[in-house]
Amino acid sequence: MKIGNIDLGCRPLFLAPMEDVTDASFRYICKKFGADMMYTEFVSSDALVRDVPGAYRKLEIYDYERPIGIQIYGHLPDAMVDSAVRVEKADPDVIDINFGCPVKKIAGRGAGSGMMREPDKMVEITRRVVEAVHKPVTVKTRLGWDNDSKIIVELAERLQDAGISALTIHGRTRAQMYKGEADWSLIGAVKNNPRMHIPIIGNGDIRTPQDAANAFERYGVDGIMIGRASFGHPWIFKEIRHFLDTGEELPPMSVAERVALAKDHLAKNIEVKGERRGVFEMRRHLSCYFKGLENFKETRLKLVTLTDVNEIYKTLDYIEQKWLD
Repeated sequence: MKIGNIDLGCRPLFLAPMEDVTDASFRYICKKFGADMMYTEFVSSDALVRDVPGAYRKLEIYDYERPIGIQIYGHLPDAMVDSAVRVEKADPDVIDINFGCPVKKIAGRGAGSGMMREPDKMVEITRRVVEAVHKPVTVKTRLGWDNDSKIIVELAERLQDAGISALTIHGRTRAQMYKGEADWSLIGAVKNNPRMHIPIIGNGDIRTPQDAANAFERYGVDGIMIGRASFGHPWIFKEIRHFLDTGEELPPMSVAERVALAKDHLAKNIEVKGERRGVFEMRRHLSCYFKGLENFKETRLKLVTLTDVNEIYKTLDYIEQKWLD
């Protein structure tokens, strides 16, 4: 599969852009586990054109992450074009447009999947962004606004005609948010539309290697994007790749391996953000690496409240000793 001139190989696995999750340290971990292409946290076009420092921090990428995309969102065409030009200066491999985020504060004001109610405007923004930059432009979107307006098959053609290099489709409507099951049949309908020639990446409910294999084999997608299932479980990329290549499942990660991973992730987060912020923002990840351990509640609470990095390392050592596999 190729996006522009970027060769991603056969059946590539993508890390979805996720706010407060896919920062530099989490991407570092996912890359080590075999994510073929990753995306930064999505960035507000309005914040970029207002020169908000926090928005520009999200544009910081590293060569070892490549190929990597930066995703922007917004509802104003001029701001989207302006922000795309600014993003291009950060030198990502791909500029992605977020037409899929369903959260109220974004979709409610017409950005993200809120754009599904204005497909003409969505296509206009896409065309103008494609014309304004030299990098490949991709789009991530959903099936439609609600069950009565699943417009993705026709919309995909129009987005392709606007010049995008690949399309990622989450198999739910905005109204569904993340509830119910993802409908992969419509993703397959887009992929199998004879008019479509750009790569189609499927997203939604890929939680196991078997889910990924089924998506490739049954619906013919070119790539798979993994979002929520990677949180607390970034080794899912390694598990899926092994299953796709061999048909066999890897053994579960041991507690010792998960402790080593947590330490690696923490160290990287501190390196990138400094100790105070690095420790604070790791709390959302640390306890998730140990889901399923019996009688873990007290230790979990400790992990998410400690502020001293040495105490965190001591607690991780304690976990390894107490919950020996």
